[in-house]
Amino acid sequence: MAPGSLLSLCTVVAVLAQPVGSCIPRSIQAHVPVTIDPGYIISQVPLGRCGDVGLQLSSSDPHFVVKSDGTIVVAMVSMVNKTRSFEVRVHTERGAQSVVVQLIPEYQQPQHNIAQVAPWNQPRKRFKRRWSPLPFNIIENEVPPFPKEVELIGSDSSVNYSVYYTIHGPGVTQPPLDLFSVVRDTGMLKVHKPVDREQYPKLVFQARVTDRSTGKETDRPLDITVLVMDVNDNAPTFLGPLEFRVAEQSSPNTDVGVVTATDRDQEGTPHSMIKFRWLTENQLFNIHPTSGMITTRSGTLDREVQATIPVTIEIRDMNGAVNGLFNTATATIRLLDINDNPPTFTHTSLKASIEENKADVLVLRIPVEDRDEVNTNNWKAKFVLVKGNENNNFRVDTDPKTNEGLLYVVKPLDHEKGKVVDLVVSAQNEVPLVNTLTDWNIIPVELSVEDVDEGPEFFPLNKVIRVKENMPNGTLLGLYTALDPETKSNAGISNPLHLVHGSGSMSGMGTVTLVIEDTNDNVPVLVDRVLVLCEKEEKRGWVTVTAHDGDLLPYSSPFNFELSGETKSKWRLRDAHNTSAVLEQVVDMPRGDYEVPLRITDLQDKGSVQVVTVRVCRCLGGQCVAHQSSVGLGAWAILALLLALAALLLLCLLFVFACNSKGEKMYIDDAGGGMLLQSNTEAPGEEVKSANLLLIPSMDGMDGSIKGAGLLDQNENMSPGGVSTMTQQTMGQHTMTQQTMEQQVMYQSSGRRSFVQQHQNNFYDSGGQYWAGANYSDSMYQKQGANLSMVNTWDTNKLYLDEKLEYFGGEMSPPHDLPHAYQYEGEGSAAGSVGCCSDMGDSDSLDFLDTLGPKFKTLASICLNKEDRE
Repeated sequence: MAPGSLLSLCTVVAVLAQPVGSCIPRSIQAHVPVTIDPGYIISQVPLGRCGDVGLQLSSSDPHFVVKSDGTIVVAMVSMVNKTRSFEVRVHTERGAQSVVVQLIPEYQQPQHNIAQVAPWNQPRKRFKRRWSPLPFNIIENEVPPFPKEVELIGSDSSVNYSVYYTIHGPGVTQPPLDLFSVVRDTGMLKVHKPVDREQYPKLVFQARVTDRSTGKETDRPLDITVLVMDVNDNAPTFLGPLEFRVAEQSSPNTDVGVVTATDRDQEGTPHSMIKFRWLTENQLFNIHPTSGMITTRSGTLDREVQATIPVTIEIRDMNGAVNGLFNTATATIRLLDINDNPPTFTHTSLKASIEENKADVLVLRIPVEDRDEVNTNNWKAKFVLVKGNENNNFRVDTDPKTNEGLLYVVKPLDHEKGKVVDLVVSAQNEVPLVNTLTDWNIIPVELSVEDVDEGPEFFPLNKVIRVKENMPNGTLLGLYTALDPETKSNAGISNPLHLVHGSGSMSGMGTVTLVIEDTNDNVPVLVDRVLVLCEKEEKRGWVTVTAHDGDLLPYSSPFNFELSGETKSKWRLRDAHNTSAVLEQVVDMPRGDYEVPLRITDLQDKGSVQVVTVRVCRCLGGQCVAHQSSVGLGAWAILALLLALAALLLLCLLFVFACNSKGEKMYIDDAGGGMLLQSNTEAPGEEVKSANLLLIPSMDGMDGSIKGAGLLDQNENMSPGGVSTMTQQTMGQHTMTQQTMEQQVMYQSSGRRSFVQQHQNNFYDSGGQYWAGANYSDSMYQKQGANLSMVNTWDTNKLYLDEKLEYFGGEMSPPHDLPHAYQYEGEGSAAGSVGCCSDMGDSDSLDFLDTLGPKFKTLASICLNKEDRE
């Protein structure tokens, strides 16, 4: 029976044997030759009902492999002398299912027809062919001659049409190009050259069938799958470095490392099954044949014997069969050092000598050897003096370069106390010993102390004498003597203060330490006698009282604080700690200073009563600030009030002196437009010094009489508002014309009541000065007056007199002038005539101060009322 017929028969049997609820049949039977070669197709598991997602197929017999489409192919030469069975497992999303494949040998057919000839080299007899054929198989790296027939491509449409076949795609029109071709008339697929499975494990191209007469396709295009069957053409290769490490003296079966290898042949076949083995005899290590794990074989690994061990490894495929391909390599196993060797001395004993009284001297070098790895903690030596160093006279260091021990004398030796010192030195490592029964080695060292001539010695070298403080002069504190170390006596030894000289040239020195012991000669005293207690809202304040005592324990702190006197109703103490206590209010107290007596004593109850002043105040930043109210005034506050009253009294006297020398009463018109101008004068200015303490009538109110009119002539030397004296030069710069002044008077007369009607009461400015426009309330006129700066008082007085005369002429018809009463002194006045220009002659001169008296009296007489003059 031809292989194609067998495949069709097996497929039919498999379909009929398929159980209900399963996507594959329970069993498949196939008739095969007794001897079947690799690449022979046994049968195909029908997977149509299993779907094409997540399918995994495997064979229980390694001689047979199952492709992804269910095709069962022979993997290695197999003999089927009798019925042979194996399982094909299909893993789907619903679980695993198995089909039993039974191979039945065909004894009826000659062996050469099937066993020795590859199925694709046999002429194919076409039975009923479907247009959806099974995957075709070819063997990789097939040897010539070429082309070789693979399989027939047939379509059922060829029964009804005269057709021809064409193919295109990978292996035909795409790489690898020209690998396959098809016979147009018969549909025979041919391969034309070898193909490498490791490069192209599967090729899928498309076949088409066309009607010769119409040129139309008679069936749908068909995808042809060609599987390239693997042959063992790749030897396994090593992966990664072949260097391993393991500690020496490791116990058997200790893991050393894994040798990894790979094979490019098909995975899961004997072609890629690798086995590991040693090529040389090895008594120290084992290697697992399939995993490649290297383990120790015995616990006798010794780094000091052999630090690096090379081993040769073979890897062979076909599961180690003799016909398998192989590779070899040498791996290096390095033994890691452990501290299994102690340092050893190169001598059995050592001797040395040193002069007495010498210190910090290198006496001896102690050589050692260590078999462990150099410059590691297992090798570095550490020396320990196990005997003879009870007085700490010696030390042993390690030379980092030579690893030798260095014996030093650190404290002077005394020949008289011992001529020979016996030492025992142990050589150790910086880490403990491991896996060894030996212990640290020791060596005896004999050290001779040589005698030298020595000076006197004090004993002890530092003598401590305790003495109470405040001891009187001449008190004997103690004795300190020196002895000659050779004679053990003090004969012939002098003592010039510190240095002690013997009978020879040698000297010795000792130290006396005086410890001054404290006595209770101090009492606790307050650190701060004035404390600030800041007021706090809704709670009483407190302060911390701190004291200091110059004595030491047990004559000082902790202190005892007690309130003294009748202060317990207002104050109390709490939280006393060491040198301080908290003083707080018992009741709310007003701001002020309070004296609180406290008795402060030390641990011996020695102390005194001290007064602390507590200042209760409102605070800002911890400091007292001024407050608006208080129950009492302090001394400074009372003094400030007295000074203010004195200043006010002096000011009143000044006004009385200036304007109230029996003159008429003066009134201040609240409706007037007078202005106060700042003078910025710290001391009395010229307005105080001037003799012209005159009164100028206000423009808003004048008395009905004309007494005082004569004073208007003297106001030309005064500055506006009484600020400073106007000189003639200043008057010249600011003189107003007659027309200008008349316009100003007209403006005043038109805007307000007539000049005379609104002045029923006279008001004379005590400063005697007038600033044009300053007494008018009209804002426009005030601006004009401000721009004028200063006004010519001469013209102003003239206008004032003209209006007065007009009034008297119309109302009372007085003469053109009124007589004025002047005080007759019997002789010519020393002050001269008092006229309108009498004070303009020398406005800058201060000579008028010499004649202030008479002139002032004349002016003062004018200020007297009518009854006084009569």
